[in-house]
Amino acid sequence: MKTIIEYFRLILFVCGVLIGVQFPAFIDQYGQRLEAHLLESQLSLQAFQRDADKFFAGDIHRLISHYQRSVDEVVQAGGNNIQTIYDRTEQLQAALQQFKQSELSSIQHVLITPVDNIRTETWQGFTHMVVLDTYAILMGLVLGLFIALLTESCLVCVGRGCRYCFHLGKKPHKPA
Repeated sequence: MKTIIEYFRLILFVCGVLIGVQFPAFIDQYGQRLEAHLLESQLSLQAFQRDADKFFAGDIHRLISHYQRSVDEVVQAGGNNIQTIYDRTEQLQAALQQFKQSELSSIQHVLITPVDNIRTETWQGFTHMVVLDTYAILMGLVLGLFIALLTESCLVCVGRGCRYCFHLGKKPHKPA
């Protein structure tokens, strides 16, 4: 029985390592998608920026306001659409800047403050790969150790809880 438990621990550790070495690849693919979405958004905004350069001294906010103040509902809707593209570009620029600050900031960004639709898109299109660089190996070992320790701790707690409950049921009866 002890041998089976040791193999189980080893399997959990290996699974943790395999999951951990995928994490850097996921972060890399997320960063590539973030850059691609930003480029696409900037290209969408480019024609409107040229109009702002030509008619409003480069101030795209004035161009958007001009569209939105129009009496024509179609032009107003166009102004709202330009505003949406502009806001999306700003959001993606801020996200990419946060992502590229450091290795730790990229992890924090993906886990805590991602651009949700890009993280979802990355997850759905994620191609599993094993990148065996120092970072991936370290991440794999850390995650493998964490999963093994977490599982071991849970099993110890469950075992102690079962022993405690078992001993409660065996209370000696005092003669009356």
